[in-house]
Amino acid sequence: MFGSLLALLMAGLPLAFVTGGLACVFLFLLGDARALNIVPSRIFPLMTNYQLSAIPLFIFMAAMLERAGIINEMFDVIYKVLGGVKGGLASATVIASTILAAMVGVIGAAVVTMGIIALPAMLKRHYDPQIAMGSIMAGGTLGILIPPSILAIIYAVVAEQSVGELFIGAVIPGLMLSGLYIAYVTLRCYVNPDLGPPIPPEERISTREKVRLMGNMAAPIVLIVVVLGVIFSGVATPVEAAGIGTYGAFIVAAIHRKLDWQTVREACITTLKASAMVIWIMFGATIFVGLYVLEGGQQFVQDALEGTGLGPWGILIVMQVVLIILGMFLDWVGILLLCVPIFVPIIKALGAQAFGLGDEGDLVLWFGVLYLVNMQMSFLSPPFGYALFYLRGVAPPEIPMTTIFKSALPFLALQVVGLAICMLFPEVITWLPRLVYG
Repeated sequence: MFGSLLALLMAGLPLAFVTGGLACVFLFLLGDARALNIVPSRIFPLMTNYQLSAIPLFIFMAAMLERAGIINEMFDVIYKVLGGVKGGLASATVIASTILAAMVGVIGAAVVTMGIIALPAMLKRHYDPQIAMGSIMAGGTLGILIPPSILAIIYAVVAEQSVGELFIGAVIPGLMLSGLYIAYVTLRCYVNPDLGPPIPPEERISTREKVRLMGNMAAPIVLIVVVLGVIFSGVATPVEAAGIGTYGAFIVAAIHRKLDWQTVREACITTLKASAMVIWIMFGATIFVGLYVLEGGQQFVQDALEGTGLGPWGILIVMQVVLIILGMFLDWVGILLLCVPIFVPIIKALGAQAFGLGDEGDLVLWFGVLYLVNMQMSFLSPPFGYALFYLRGVAPPEIPMTTIFKSALPFLALQVVGLAICMLFPEVITWLPRLVYG
């Protein structure tokens, strides 16, 4: 099964139809016509899952804000405020991407948009291309971790976990990684100012002008605070918060005089394409995993990991390495649906005490956020990291692909550091949900 999967994916066929199609073929070969009943029985719960309706709503909210030009304005504001600092534009890119992650929850939009806006601005100011591109790609991957992350919603559905808890657990690791990127860029540019020179004094603006510019960002910032606030306070579910965010995106677009039929139509088409892609991959992968579990695959993996004699921490590290390797070749939805249904029961079987955690709820939350942090790395991992190719699409043609690969490596190392911190200090993940939910 897995040999066929790899062969067909390397042939360039879409993941959704490869997994679903192979599952149907092997169901028939290993069982009979009645075994095909697993197909509707696996798909129907996804079609009727209330939590998944947050996905098109959050994607639509992101698409509306992008079409309304909010992202361009946001970078312009942060760029003018931080432009006088060494490496200020690269730091501004990461900060803008962090705010963008809290608006969007979709990776591609952040990397492409910042590539179009921030990359020319940094290259024009003679920034080192590797610092410039690395900060765009690393900042763009934060959308997978900082709520409202689409991946977190799908993970919560597959692992049968609270979406709200997962969102809150991901906040501190997301901000920590953002801080690591900014610290790295700032440190390198202060050691060698040629890597990221500040903007000339004549182009800098006064403090009063900075305050006025910050006021222009009030509407989208309020929208983020409201959407995340109603989730964290428990006033609304993530789905209801997504509805509020979608409505708020219309208001923000209207305030910025960008609410017209063309904007709404383009946002709808973007949402339809992105949602359809995610749901089709989910359909295909869930049938594939269903057959795998039915044939005893899950028990085989569990016995194989226990048979290594590595102990709980060794097994956890093996899982993280497997996810990193898969991230080099597969996309995040596929990895989630192929691995999480197998890994989560194994982690539960190892027990919370094995990792020094209080209860099973903390254990599942901790592992969920570790998975999200790990999946960030899949977007930067050569040879098939999505962020690398998103940026290739908008970068100047004279920048070779090898330079884009090299620019990702230092930030990939920072993500490994972030993952290690989250593994060794589980409180980074569990402290905030415990504070909010008790």
